Amino acid sequence: MDITDRRLSVAPMMDWTDRHCRGFLRVLSGRALLHTEMVTATAVVRGDRARLLAFGPDEHPVVAQLGGSDPTELAVAARHVEAAGFDEVNLNCGCPSDRVQAGRFGACLMAEPALVAACVAAMRDAVSIPVTVKCRIGIDALDSWEHFIGFVDTVAAAGCDTFIVHARKAWLQGLSPKQNRAVPPLDYARVARLKAERPELSVTVNGGFTSVAQVVDALRTFDGVMLGRAAYHDPWLLAQLEEPVFGSPAPVASRHEAVRAFMPYIERALADGVPLNAVTRHMLGIFQGQPGARSWRRHLSEHAHLPRAGVETVVRALTLVPEQCDRDKVA
Repeated sequence: MDITDRRLSVAPMMDWTDRHCRGFLRVLSGRALLHTEMVTATAVVRGDRARLLAFGPDEHPVVAQLGGSDPTELAVAARHVEAAGFDEVNLNCGCPSDRVQAGRFGACLMAEPALVAACVAAMRDAVSIPVTVKCRIGIDALDSWEHFIGFVDTVAAAGCDTFIVHARKAWLQGLSPKQNRAVPPLDYARVARLKAERPELSVTVNGGFTSVAQVVDALRTFDGVMLGRAAYHDPWLLAQLEEPVFGSPAPVASRHEAVRAFMPYIERALADGVPLNAVTRHMLGIFQGQPGARSWRRHLSEHAHLPRAGVETVVRALTLVPEQCDRDKVA
């Protein structure tokens, strides 16, 4: 499956975008491009691939993000990703954490464009699914336009025609990953210049998008917009974007309907031995800003972790949110 519609996607987020999160997000949007948490190429090659690359058939289109810097190992991992049925494989060149840097992957790879190009070339030779790159606009002192466009051009020459760009530079020393998502200023103009000067490339912009209006406006310039924490903390935003972005109704018409539509998934997960809170932790934000949202969150937080917690816990939490107030639908 060659993914051509990249207008809306959800970012890979460690500890968040696991298969249960993706399953819930798919209830809200039938067409947004979903990403896995980053998994290292070493773990895929040497570890429990069945667990690491597990995903549900309803998740498509779905992308597996890999972390690594060894072209040979990444090629093998990419083959496993393709064999598992993913629609695309993405190389992480944007994560600034110390642990990731220690493994010589993530944002620190922006200092080594030739190595990234070699990785991309090896992955492209190994698979038939698209190989894409997620990066920053710069790192540390390597934050000039010349370095950024040089990085992109080098990697593009290796066969990558799709770049997801977090519109902030990353400070690899002195800032935590959380600070790197907020402290360096957003520079959409630099990403827009990339699209203007390299129109043949597909450019998705990431960073700071929290509203329907922002996304719709950005799509006048970019091929796609990637949502990060906004899609997790306020997942209803995905349903609200379905009509303005894709021109089709959202799969569900209200937040209550979304929760009810997800019940069969929860039942299957419980039957497979998955603890309830492993699933419901990704649903806490569905009523963000609505009357009863705090009661919903509190009930799930206090009861979903209990040993015999089942779907009745979710049903009870749902009764704490007035359904008559859940009428903004997808407007």
